[in-house]
Order: sequence, then structure tokens, then C-alpha cells
Amino acid sequence: MAILWALMAALLLSFALLPVLRRRRGMIEQVHPSHPDAADPADYGFVREEDLDIRMPGPDQDLLDVLDVVQRTQDYRAASQLLAGTEIAGELRWQRVQAFAGAAALELQERPGGVSETPGGQWLRVWRAEQPKDAGSAVVHAEFLVQQAWRTSTPGTDDFRIIMEEARDACGQAALLSPGDPVPYVIELAVARGLNYSRPEFEQLWLKILDRAPAHMGAHLAALHYWCEKWHGSRELAYSFAEAAAARAPRGSLLAAMPLFAVFEHLPEVNLVASFYQSEVVTKAVHGALHAVHSAREDDPMLAHVRHLLVFFLVRSERWAEAMAELIHVDGHVGALPWTLSANPAAEFALYRALAVAGYEANGGSPATLHS
Repeated sequence: MAILWALMAALLLSFALLPVLRRRRGMIEQVHPSHPDAADPADYGFVREEDLDIRMPGPDQDLLDVLDVVQRTQDYRAASQLLAGTEIAGELRWQRVQAFAGAAALELQERPGGVSETPGGQWLRVWRAEQPKDAGSAVVHAEFLVQQAWRTSTPGTDDFRIIMEEARDACGQAALLSPGDPVPYVIELAVARGLNYSRPEFEQLWLKILDRAPAHMGAHLAALHYWCEKWHGSRELAYSFAEAAAARAPRGSLLAAMPLFAVFEHLPEVNLVASFYQSEVVTKAVHGALHAVHSAREDDPMLAHVRHLLVFFLVRSERWAEAMAELIHVDGHVGALPWTLSANPAAEFALYRALAVAGYEANGGSPATLHS
């Protein structure tokens, strides 16, 4: 089960992950001369590494309870009820759709089925068959197909294209069942990236999202991938997209943090010294993300995502006190970028947390000053 949840967390917000693990390991000793064991994170009340929750970036107990029921009983009705009661245009619906689809996909991977075995994720197939007009079943099915394409096929192959085309049709069906719902179109953003939509096609899709949820952070993160250098854009286009989103962000919106995600997507493929993370482009992006975090609602479902990425950049920038301030809010949950890029998200997070503690104490900090 731990492996299943680790894989699900890695799928959240992106399926094409950056190859940064090796370079992060290569740079780690350049962050601070102190060994991470020089200070004890437990002194700050932080959760032990073995108890860190790798399933999601922050708490959503309703989702966890429903997933437990669905996977234990293979009865979809609790999932249907939860989605029906989740705000259509909100970030939480998108995250829950991803979680349900990811759970079904990973069940299928663990139990592909056979002559005498029921395949995993059967509850989703039953849900779709018994409730064909249920918008929840339609949108989870569409996301399931997208995840299956990225997980089981290689972009550019016939198998990948076939599954993605089926996913595109499923997105259309889901959109018809819930006209005001942005999530089917958010899912199609991954299809657009995989099927190499032309820029006019992509922009037409993007306008449909803006019409329904113009400040949807999850949608902006999904769209950012299309504009990135490794897909169909460039560093300049990705930065321009992120900066435009930040510029038009309404008060209290986390869209002001978009440039930091654009910087993360384009980290150089070389060993870096701390000066890179103290450069103008990184400092400006970090400042925008910090402003977004301090202005956002405490219950914003995307807040933990931004805080986790901030921890990464603040530690790399040797801004120890600020890193510790963010760690207080996110400690305990590690199912977010950049930790999910690691084969062991808990260990990766714990390493950065230990570095933050060591740097904080080397500069005169202590548990008493952190909580004062």
C-alpha cells in the first residue's frame, strides 16, 4: 500500500517529471558545510521520517476515508457522493479526481487480473457502467485513461496515441455531463501535451478553462508543462506564461507563485552552486511565491504545493529561517513536488528538513526562537 500511495503522489499535477534527482544529490553538500545530522529535527516537534505521510501534500481526511472504503469494499458509491459534494470549480475537485483515478490505475497495475482474479480498479469500471450519466464517474474515467497512457506507453507510439485519443473522447463526454466543470478540460491539457496539439488548438482549449475557472492553479500548472522547453515550448514561453498568470492573479490567489514552478521546470542539467539559487530570477520567483503563500487562504488546497516547493528553494538559497517557517506548515505530509520525484519522498524531504535545521541553528536559531 505504501508503494501504491507513493506512486499516486508522484502523479499529482504531473506525469512527466524532471530528471533532477541526480543533480540534487550532487549538489547537496554545496548547500551548507554542516552535516545534516548536526541538529535534530525532532527538537522542533517534526514528524519522524518513517511516519511522514507520502500520499498527498497536505491533509484531506475525507478523501482518505473514502478511498479506504472504496478500496476495501470495491464499492464506488462513497467516491460518487464525495465528488458530488465537492465544489465544481474548486481546486479540491481536481485533486480528488486525480486521487481516485490514480488509485484505480495503481490497483490495476498491481492486479492486472486473469482467469481467476478480478482486475484491480474494478470499482471504477462498475461505477462507469452503472452510472453512465454521473459526471463524477465520467471525469474520473477520463483522468484514469490519461494516467494509463503515461504509465503504460511511450509518447509517440501507437499504443500511447490510441489511449490518449480515447481519453480525449472521454474528456468530451465528461464535459457534456457537467457543462460548468473545468476539470474535463484540465484533464485534456495532458492529452494536448501528449498528442502534440498545435498552439491554436491548445489556446482554444485553454480559453474554455479560463471561461470556467480563470484562477485555477492546478490548471495553470498543467498548462505550464505544454509551454516548457521539454515539450512544445521554450524557457521563454514558459516564463512568459507563468509571469502573465502571476500578473493577473486576483488578491489571495496562489497564481503569484507560478514563476517559481517555471524556474523549477527549467533547472539546469549541471551541478549548481548556491549562487544560482541566490540569482535575481530565483530570488524574484521565491519572493512572489512567499507573497502568494502569505496572502492565500489557509484552507486553499494548493497552498501545501507551493510551500513544499518553497522549502526546496529556500534551503538551496540558504534562507534557513524562512525554510523553517514553511516546514512548520507542511511537516507531516510529503506528497508534493519536488519530493515525489524521488524513489523515497520521505527520505528526500527529511534530508532537506535536516539541512534547514542545521543551517538555522548554525546561524543562532533554536526551537525557542522558531516558535517565539
